[in-house]
Amino acid sequence: MTILITGANRGIGLALAEYEAKRGFNVVGTARGTLPTSKPGLTWETLEVSDHASHLALASRLSEMPIELLICNAGIYPDRDQKLESGFPSEMWADAFAVNVTGVFMTIQTLLPNIRAAQGKIAIISSQMASDTRAPGGSYIYRSSKAAVLNLGRNLATDLKGEGIPVGIYHPGWVRTEMGGGSADISVEESAQGLAERFDALSIATTGCFECWDGRVHPF
Repeated sequence: MTILITGANRGIGLALAEYEAKRGFNVVGTARGTLPTSKPGLTWETLEVSDHASHLALASRLSEMPIELLICNAGIYPDRDQKLESGFPSEMWADAFAVNVTGVFMTIQTLLPNIRAAQGKIAIISSQMASDTRAPGGSYIYRSSKAAVLNLGRNLATDLKGEGIPVGIYHPGWVRTEMGGGSADISVEESAQGLAERFDALSIATTGCFECWDGRVHPF
């Protein structure tokens, strides 16, 4: 079984890559810039998720590789400390949506032949901050981009259901990473194991789901 994980060089992505490799799967991690050293079960490919040419180049390199599970994990959170009165510049909105939304779409679009060849699955890492039931204010760019990718995943689930390709959207938990901070609830290892269990359970019967790392159904 081959699993491809975007943004796998740190945080949740790296924990997922290492966890799935230890389970005996063939894991391909993507990163931009300098690639980490490959190890048994885990190899690396260059991908800048906001660049269409980079997607096309990756798809060309992997054209003969069926992918049983595509995990769209790459994401940025640029507006954590922005102020309503003076922050949130337009360039920041564009960068976040280019990575968190358009990047996810291009990943799926260009690797869809690989997924079809394996009759595989697609997992999109969103956030509880995507839900309109959770609106404590602030982080407008990140919240909006994660809501958009949740909507993207739901619509892809509808379009791909007839092909037998399930799509799931997931909240990874509040995780102790560079993005989540040191006071977050769970470790990357806990998040990775929980997410892997969700991916294992994903099927056409549950396609379009929005679930937490621990199996709870998250309200939209």
